[in-house]
Amino acid sequence: MSSSDWRAIEALPARRLDSLFAEDSDRLARFSIDVAGLHFDWSKTHLTAEAVAAFEALARTRDLAGKRAALFAGAEINATEGRAAEHPAERGEGSEEAVARAAVLHARMRALIDAIEAGALGTISHILHIGIGGSALGPDLLIDALGRDDRRYDVAIVSNIDGCALEEVFARFDPSATLLVIASKTFTTTETLLNAQSALAWMREGGSEDPHGRVIALTAAPERAVDWGIDETRVLPFAESVGGRYSLWSSIGFPAALALGWDNFEDLLDGAAEMDRHFRLAALHENAPVLAAFADLYYTQVRGCQTRAAFAYDERLRLLPSYLQQLEMESNGKSVGIGGAPVGRPTAPVTWGGVGTDAQHAVFQLLHQGTQLIPVEFIAVAEPGDALSEEHHRQLLLNCFAQGAALMAGRANDADPARAYPGDRPSATILIDHLDAHALGALIAFYEQRTFANAVLLGINPFDQFGVELGKEMAKAAASGGLDFDPSTTDLIKRALG
Repeated sequence: MSSSDWRAIEALPARRLDSLFAEDSDRLARFSIDVAGLHFDWSKTHLTAEAVAAFEALARTRDLAGKRAALFAGAEINATEGRAAEHPAERGEGSEEAVARAAVLHARMRALIDAIEAGALGTISHILHIGIGGSALGPDLLIDALGRDDRRYDVAIVSNIDGCALEEVFARFDPSATLLVIASKTFTTTETLLNAQSALAWMREGGSEDPHGRVIALTAAPERAVDWGIDETRVLPFAESVGGRYSLWSSIGFPAALALGWDNFEDLLDGAAEMDRHFRLAALHENAPVLAAFADLYYTQVRGCQTRAAFAYDERLRLLPSYLQQLEMESNGKSVGIGGAPVGRPTAPVTWGGVGTDAQHAVFQLLHQGTQLIPVEFIAVAEPGDALSEEHHRQLLLNCFAQGAALMAGRANDADPARAYPGDRPSATILIDHLDAHALGALIAFYEQRTFANAVLLGINPFDQFGVELGKEMAKAAASGGLDFDPSTTDLIKRALG
């Protein structure tokens, strides 16, 4: 990356948000985009036409257009692992070969769902989905967001190896009417397989004559699932080129497709595909994921922001901040570039957040008056998801919009500095017309492509995650007694485990 690109960005003048609005009557239109039933508003960020032009120059240097084309063409853009990143093909936007392969696997998944609904596995009223990370966060988000009114099964997503998580499910599920779904890309994940073994034992002890007969495996290593004892007809593979945190579009989405219905799953894919096409075809200054990446980089590189907060002003999206934590920090939490050299500048900020209006009474004090500058993202839905009085939703949205206005405007108080608000604090807003499968698919794909655009502009690979491996390797070694730890860790193991 040439230093001149960053010099132009780092030299951008600091301007207050209120002055940017005062000086540009078209600012709202310039920094708002509508696509796939989602309205994006970056007008209350410090982006300017000058900043966008500087980032567009950076995008040309980093060949964002070429790397974007390579992503959709199925090229080997995950260089460190020697493979493509073909999650867009799962929703029909990729190479012809990858799209066809995904269609075959989706057809296999639908056939199994049809068989389950026809009673091939007996009476099923509960689904226990066991996975971790990308094998759990995506299905959990989908079912919690879309399945509150008409889900057809009681679904539990268990990821934590802490036995309390499983026991809570065991207490309310009927083991003789439970379908066990095991999701693991490699089918070697220690936490997932231990939880699965305990669930099988619970089913057996609860009177299930053939618990293995009601187990579904979701994996990119089908042969390991078969070796584990699962019948090949109940193994739903997905491509090795689909990363775990990008996998809800594949067979990892099986519990959502089963619980919500296949039509909803197809709508999810269609919404994501619409966002993919927008990302692939729109000019950079009119491209929602790219413009979001420009704002992200402005705050990390120019203003030194180390965190970014996302607040969902809709209870149905309460799991979105957790989903984004893995997507963004596991993808771009890197310190070396694609060639192995240090990046030499900040990469991903810490992603955190919560649910409005709860978060207003917990963390917004720091956002308004703290010493850190933290870009905030508000996600809201125009149409209510409840049947209570309209006043509930009206108050929810007014709180959301007022927080953004207050962060920007602030309020002076010379007489009492404790009641003064500095203002000039940035926020972006994503307003969803109606929260359905299509809109949720578009929203998640937006965040995926935003993450990819950030990575390209920083020169890093967003598709590997070697940073999660060391601790897991050491835990396995500790379990076998094959590793000498530091004195502190040795003492903790001895105190807790003897």
